[in-house]
Amino acid sequence: MSTPDFIVGDEAQKQRLTEIQNKKPADISHDDLKFLAARIRQNAVEMVFRANSGHPGGPLGLADIYAYLYFKVMNLTGENRDRLLISNGHVCAVRYSAMAIRGQFPEGELATFRRVGSRLQGHPSTKFFPLVENSSGSLGQGLANASGLALGLRLQKNTGRVFLGMSDGECQEGMTWEAAMAAAHNKLTNIHPFLDFNNIQIDGKVEKVMGIEPLDKKFAGFGWLVRVADGHDFGAIADAFDWSLKNEGTPKMILFKTVLGKGVSFMENNPDWHGSPPNQKDRDAAMQELATAS
Repeated sequence: MSTPDFIVGDEAQKQRLTEIQNKKPADISHDDLKFLAARIRQNAVEMVFRANSGHPGGPLGLADIYAYLYFKVMNLTGENRDRLLISNGHVCAVRYSAMAIRGQFPEGELATFRRVGSRLQGHPSTKFFPLVENSSGSLGQGLANASGLALGLRLQKNTGRVFLGMSDGECQEGMTWEAAMAAAHNKLTNIHPFLDFNNIQIDGKVEKVMGIEPLDKKFAGFGWLVRVADGHDFGAIADAFDWSLKNEGTPKMILFKTVLGKGVSFMENNPDWHGSPPNQKDRDAAMQELATAS
């Protein structure tokens, strides 16, 4: 199932994307990453619009991080490949878009998002699409999934690294903290979680639904090293992942400060866009803003 006309851009954009895709990670610049992040955002908006369901706010806020992760950090081939799990599976439009742009499947297939029979379900499912590494649904399970996978890889002497996307709201779940305790106890240094810290969940501000602060001190209390970073600054993103990948004998957590709906002015920091698809007017306005950003 594919639609070839899905977010193709003009010839200059196509050429630039091809040039970036052919570069080695070390040669990809911050300007390249900005271009990739804008395309990820455009794809995410279009996916949710066409499906008339889904979550646009989180993917827009995470696009910079996923552009960096997929094009500068992750090794996706071989037995010792890196694995990426996402605990907050409802933001999967950002992951699918990054995967397609990286070349893991045709970008046109993004048009099938949330359709019956599509590999690109509204929550990632290994039943439909094994490349997503984990199935998601109820929040709070990702850190336990990733910790188990990381421990298994270590026992197998597999050098693949386990990356995990999390959300702040799911830290209201007890399972998150059980997994945090277990990961620290087992000194899992091959796990690299990053948390989307935008202070917004479906019912409003996280601090009003159930406060989780001070989140950095709480993870530290469970034996983790913690870094807070700007999730929209490529220099800060690079420094945070470089720090996480250094083995200091204990697991590390990156708390990325992000803006829900980043790049679309009327969506930014607005809880209404956590899980509401845009109509035609909003879609067109969003795409115009994002085209300017690229």
